[in-house]
Amino acid sequence: MTVRFALLLAAVAVPAAAQAGAFADLAAVDREVAAFTGVPQGQPGGAIRPVDRRLKLSPCAAPLNLRWYNTQRESVVVQCPAANGWRLFVPVLAVQVAAAENVISRGDVVTVAISGDGFSVSQPGEALEAGAMGAWIRVRTIRDGTRKGEPVRAQVVRPGLVEVPMP
Repeated sequence: MTVRFALLLAAVAVPAAAQAGAFADLAAVDREVAAFTGVPQGQPGGAIRPVDRRLKLSPCAAPLNLRWYNTQRESVVVQCPAANGWRLFVPVLAVQVAAAENVISRGDVVTVAISGDGFSVSQPGEALEAGAMGAWIRVRTIRDGTRKGEPVRAQVVRPGLVEVPMP
């Protein structure tokens, strides 16, 4: 009888654990993807649909890392950098952007994000060249209000944001 009671208790405890936050909040993942792309879900440039609610991902103890999967910006990679973390690929509704349409101009103050597997840091910088989304431009970091540091090549992610990916 104790085995049956234990099985019954386990059957009741699993759904209760799921409701108590034993799994990642997928609605929060959707909100972070929308914030990352700057476009609401279902709109060109935003996620095609919500993350599949059938997924039972472990809660992430660290902030999520988001980045574009490729230069065509067809999907966003959402990664939990914590130990035993997980990674999702969220498809994005295609957007037509003219190749010559610059979203960053020379002299613009931009955020320079340096990211790699499991980390991302950022600091202000100055664009030394104009560039369209996906283009590689030269930027220089700004420290203590002055333009210091050697110019580096960074990829334009969106207006005001460039990224230097690390292996």
